Order: sequence, then structure tokens, then C-alpha cells
Amino acid sequence: MNKEEIIKRYKLKPHQEGGYFTETYHSDIRFNDKQYLYSSIIFLLGKGDISHFHRLEEDELWYYQAGDDCTIIDIDENYHIKEIKLGISDVNSTLQYLVKKGHIFGSKYAGDTFTLVGCMVSPSFTYKHFKLISKSEIQGKIDEQQLSQLLEMFIS
Repeated sequence: MNKEEIIKRYKLKPHQEGGYFTETYHSDIRFNDKQYLYSSIIFLLGKGDISHFHRLEEDELWYYQAGDDCTIIDIDENYHIKEIKLGISDVNSTLQYLVKKGHIFGSKYAGDTFTLVGCMVSPSFTYKHFKLISKSEIQGKIDEQQLSQLLEMFIS
């Protein structure tokens, strides 16, 4: 399958952070009055696609599904940067990765076809707890050279 076939088959929609997604599951159990215990999506990035830096108030567990590896950049609360290869291409790749609540993160795909991942958020995803990150929010908090590289990759 190619990117367009996957988008059509799974009825994926553009996500405001970038890429394409659809919610696949959410718990029947309520965590509180506003959120379910968990929610899950499938998320697709194609050639040149990125998921812009954003932050959630919940943990998000990423699962590799198909296609090539993608790269997740995870910036913790102390502005330490970690680069993760999600996939199966080599011994440095991993099949799953947990982005902890409050971390700034984004993902990119640098191949020619696609990467397809699953993401589970617990408690469930809500746009009220989703925030796109601007350059000014991280400027001065990380090394200027690293910031320049990140801006090229992840900030709109």
C-alpha cells in the first residue's frame, strides 16, 4: 500500500500538528467527567511530513505499525533532547516509545514512502490538553545550534 491508499482505507484526516490520523478506540470507562481512561489513534506521516512540536498533559505511548522508521524528538522538562527511531530498521530502532506528560515532542519522516504508527493517550486525548509549541517557548532554553536544527525540522 502507499500513503494515499492508507489514507483512503482507514479514513485518515489531516491532523493540526501535521500528518494524518483517525481515532480507532477509546475506553468505555471514564477517568473523570471529561476524559475516558484511554484513547488510541493511527497516525501516518508520508514523504516530507512532520508532526510539529506540541505538548500534552497526558502520557502518549507510540507503537510502530508499518512502513519505514520515523524519528521522535522528545524534550523533557529540563529541556534535554532525546532522539528516538521508532521502527525496525536497525538495532537502534524501537517498537514502542513513551512520551511522558508535559514533554515537548514532534516526529518526522525522512523516507520516500510512509511510516504508520499507533498512539495511545492515557487519560484520553483532548484538544483542551493539546498545545502546539512556538519558537519563542523554547528559545533560550536549549543550545542555539540545536534550536536552529530543530526549527528547520519541527516548528511551523
